[in-house]
Amino acid sequence: MVIKFFAFIRDYTGSKEINIDSCPNLRELLDKLCIKYGKKFSEKIFDGDRLSDDIIILVNGRHILHLQGLETNLEENDEISIFPKVAGG
Repeated sequence: MVIKFFAFIRDYTGSKEINIDSCPNLRELLDKLCIKYGKKFSEKIFDGDRLSDDIIILVNGRHILHLQGLETNLEENDEISIFPKVAGG
């Protein structure tokens, strides 16, 4: 599966995009990414046990709020996009 990182999230990953072996669901994928990229990445992605309010995740272009959240099942050919929420004026 393809994982795409946007904006300052790239500062923590050092890349725009990676390919990773499939994971059964989004939570397990994020846990794997947190192990790979460390504490600072993890602190941006999670707020305790739940997804941070500062992060938006899309699976195949659909916001996970419209799917099953962190329990969204993933397939080998999925594309996951991880964005920080941004404020503007």
